[in-house]
Amino acid sequence: MVALVTAWVAGSGASGPSGGVPGSTDATRLGPAAGETVAGYLDRVRAVPPGPPGPRPALVTFAAEQDVASAARLVDGATPREAVFRVPLPRVQTALRQVTLGTAAPADALRLAEAQAANRAGEQARTSTGRAATIAATESARLAAGCACTLAVVVEVDPALAPALAARPGVRAVEVAPAGARIGALAVSPLLPEQTDTVGPVPDDGPVPPP
Repeated sequence: MVALVTAWVAGSGASGPSGGVPGSTDATRLGPAAGETVAGYLDRVRAVPPGPPGPRPALVTFAAEQDVASAARLVDGATPREAVFRVPLPRVQTALRQVTLGTAAPADALRLAEAQAANRAGEQARTSTGRAATIAATESARLAAGCACTLAVVVEVDPALAPALAARPGVRAVEVAPAGARIGALAVSPLLPEQTDTVGPVPDDGPVPPP
């Protein structure tokens, strides 16, 4: 799954209940809305939607992209289900690549997912032209090398544990989905590290480093 950093990254599967972003009517959306203030989003996600106890999907967004080992440590105690990878390049828009995690140990599952993201970027490079192809080629090379490129992880966690998870150094936000939301029926768009005021497009006027 690939999207520009300014777009939602849709999970696979049928549509689930709406939630997360105010006014959404299709899949459960997690992440800030376009035009929403960062402070407003961070304040909004502190309130867990009501519902019964028990594991529920949640979007854990990091303050900066992490390598897979660090990402696994930051979500320890929750069950990782999906990862969102993004190769950070100064003033260059790169893709959000959402990958479903397997059943291996979290760090191993994230490493395998990172390899899948690298393959997807490589395929994009082969089927694109110009700047888009160069960006995708650089993304593929860096993901294959094991970069610090894990931006967020979708986990299953008991909502009662969310505040402790959000308080960990390196975690920027934990947004718990509404009751009834399902993994595989989520549309996620994590807050980007460089978004500090209002959520909107990031610059795309910088030179693209070679692969």
